Amino acid sequence: MEDDARRHDLRAGFDRAAEDYQRTRPVCPPRLFDDLIDRAGLEAGDRVVEIGCGTGQATVPLARRGLAVTAVEPGGELAVVARRRLAGFPTAEVVTCLFEDWRPPDDAPIEAVVAVNSLHWIDPALRYAKPHALLRPGGAMAVAECRWARPADAEPFWTEVQEDYRAVEFEGSPPPPPERIGPWHFPPEARGLFEETASLRYPFQVRYSADDHLTNLATQSGVQALGEARRAEFLARVRHRLESLGRPTLTATFVGRLTVGRRA
Repeated sequence: MEDDARRHDLRAGFDRAAEDYQRTRPVCPPRLFDDLIDRAGLEAGDRVVEIGCGTGQATVPLARRGLAVTAVEPGGELAVVARRRLAGFPTAEVVTCLFEDWRPPDDAPIEAVVAVNSLHWIDPALRYAKPHALLRPGGAMAVAECRWARPADAEPFWTEVQEDYRAVEFEGSPPPPPERIGPWHFPPEARGLFEETASLRYPFQVRYSADDHLTNLATQSGVQALGEARRAEFLARVRHRLESLGRPTLTATFVGRLTVGRRA
């Protein structure tokens, strides 16, 4: 129950900053979505359910590729932004609901369930069991994410800012070099439900202004988990560091990961 409450509280933080989330969160590269379509065997018009769409960072690329997407998002403000961005795609819809509680309105076959930067928020008991139950036999589950990385030639800021993380006792480790972020694989609890067919990675970079980097930090669940006082201290420390450097434009490095499995 404690883990459930923690997930709920941290996830709610995204909804309180929906526009900032939309503006500064990294989006997986286009090639990842092309590969998702190909490896999942999808075609235009196929029905897809997306878990936790946020503001539509993955929903829009999927809808552009012709899929009929039902995006399930528990955050009301996030869903508002996603609906606005999907206004030009009549076959895409956003349902404001927990994925754990969502039920399909009809018996039309679901060809794929997609989770992009969202699967870890789902109740572990339903994380793989519910997609398996929703999918037609042979349907695909596609899991994707963006992981922060720090290459050896990264700007000094990315190493120096670790002092600010340590000062507030931030949980977790610094981002590893991109080459140490390997493909993600379905865990043992999913292997009786899905046969993994592809596991791919996509290094990419995003340029951030100093202000946008601070805004991005404020939306991250790890920063939300600090609590109000430590969160404010951490953001003030990073802001001061950026100001001392003349508010530079920063190059952030990420590794996108895509894993596809077929329903057993």
